[in-house]
Amino acid sequence: MSKMPALFIGHGSPMNTLEQNGYTEAWRAFGRHLPRPRALLVVSAHWYFGATAITAMPRPRTIHDFYGFPQALFDFQYPAPGDADLAGEIAELVKPHWVGLDRDQWGIDHGAWSVLAHVYPDADIPVLQLSINALKPLDYHLDLAARLAPLREQGVMIIASGNVVHNLRELQWRRQDLAYDWAERFDEAVADQVTQAPGDILRVVDHPDYDLAAPTPDHFIPLLYLAGLAAAEDRPLEPLVRGHAMGSISMSCFGLGAAVDLRKVPDCAAKLPEGVPPDQTNI
Repeated sequence: MSKMPALFIGHGSPMNTLEQNGYTEAWRAFGRHLPRPRALLVVSAHWYFGATAITAMPRPRTIHDFYGFPQALFDFQYPAPGDADLAGEIAELVKPHWVGLDRDQWGIDHGAWSVLAHVYPDADIPVLQLSINALKPLDYHLDLAARLAPLREQGVMIIASGNVVHNLRELQWRRQDLAYDWAERFDEAVADQVTQAPGDILRVVDHPDYDLAAPTPDHFIPLLYLAGLAAAEDRPLEPLVRGHAMGSISMSCFGLGAAVDLRKVPDCAAKLPEGVPPDQTNI
């Protein structure tokens, strides 16, 4: 079995689940052109809490972890199976790091299914989610990612879902294709770093725009998992999609062994529903 690619996908608004736009078309192209994996391991910005855990239930539920969106989004289901045996194998693989087996609490959150709805719309590939441990320093995530690297040779595709730039308080929800100057600067600095020396990704934390671009680290940390995988393989990440939405959201996507050239800037991404305060949506 050939080594599976790994992806970082800037997921943006949950409305991308239901819309056809340049970004969702790119995500669908990923699914068409990349090999079919044995399973998907997703690191989503939206499972961010005080422990490292992995879903280990046979049928993970679809979690609608957001507010104020149309009923059609709450009705959406992504009924992919889980894989409890694989979850146990991963917990053993990353020792001495401890990973708890979550058999009944979490499931598949919108950071995962809003993307997978396009990449693998049939929902017929087992999906496991790995939580982001909010209590650990940033270098912990790089080390944990490196320990996950052997999974790619076992048919497991690793997908990290977040946003390089994610500042909901600065969001301009009526301007789908807007990018603030500081957002563009930070996004460009990150792209330069991961395409040249991903193992040194933490250098961008000292960038003057980091605090605006990542006022909370939850959406930035998923990128560290792809950077850690790239460092373990001693190769750079590949830019797949570059772009911005609503001023303070980066939609950039990067790959490792993905070999999908989609670097043109797509059409604008999905916006928020009318009248929803951006910082209360949990996107």
